[in-house]
Amino acid sequence: MKHIKRTAAAVALTASALLASACSPGTTPETTTNAADDRPIVNKENWPEKIPTSGPAKDLTLPLEAYMASYEDQVTVEQAADDLQQSCMKDYGIDLTLPRAGANPPPSDNDANIERRYGITDRAEAEKYGYELPPALREHTEQTMRDLSGVEVEVLTGHTKPEPPKAPNAVEAGEPVAVPNQGIEPARAEYNGKKLKSGGCIGWSKDQLGVKEVDPTFVAELAGDSLVRSLKDDKVIKVIAAWSACMDGKGHAGLADPYKAMDQGVTSDGEPSQESIALAVDDIDCKEQTDLVKIWFGVESAIQNQQIVDNKSPLTGIKDQHGKEVGAARRQLTASAR
Repeated sequence: MKHIKRTAAAVALTASALLASACSPGTTPETTTNAADDRPIVNKENWPEKIPTSGPAKDLTLPLEAYMASYEDQVTVEQAADDLQQSCMKDYGIDLTLPRAGANPPPSDNDANIERRYGITDRAEAEKYGYELPPALREHTEQTMRDLSGVEVEVLTGHTKPEPPKAPNAVEAGEPVAVPNQGIEPARAEYNGKKLKSGGCIGWSKDQLGVKEVDPTFVAELAGDSLVRSLKDDKVIKVIAAWSACMDGKGHAGLADPYKAMDQGVTSDGEPSQESIALAVDDIDCKEQTDLVKIWFGVESAIQNQQIVDNKSPLTGIKDQHGKEVGAARRQLTASAR
């Protein structure tokens, strides 16, 4: 049970980190070309679906997802902020091109990670990749950005450029290693005859969009708690046991839960084997035979509905703030596209 709890919490929280690589809004072109190899930098075809369209998780949306920022919305805010920062830098006579948002999408649209919340659910992908992600989601699109001078960092951030980390040989010699933000001081007062903005162009862009620092993990933590609590429900315990028996009947003995199957099916080199593909397909077939996903989803939905009642005020505040930021970002992108 301890293993299940740890894995469940990890499943619920993993998408948060993945979503941090926000990418490109609806007002930008569908693709941005990478001049280096002519591959798209931003390809919306690789973006995760808002709601699963196939498999046992088809059309499922957990109650807490209404309070989670979607990938597209995160991308919209980030791209609007980047555009504002570039414009702000230009006002100081500095040409800066920031990486496009949306280049490296995560596998799930939000922190719920519904596609793999109860184990894998997409049979078509399982038949090709087993438990691995599709190749498009395993690739990383590199976007180069020139090194900024000290004064450029000051204009952008509102503080001086951090000291670079020590070289490996210096570490071996026992010299102190620079830590993040080491040596940072407030930026100069002005540049090119213009007063620097509070927090630099980054801080100014956030102010323009009304971006506020809110707890980025509050909703994800609630979702992690609901998943762990659902594992104690008799219905979930019973259906997991039925799934395990089904897997045993297909020759996969000793799998106590779907997370164990994922642990066993993931290959060390990231390339699916015939054995891992067979395991993945049987896994999904047993989920469908036992109705595992629907039952588990129903139990967890009830838990989350109560969580929403118990945390109405902070959740409403988070949802309202997301809406304001996304609305401002869309208006900014529309204005800049004219």
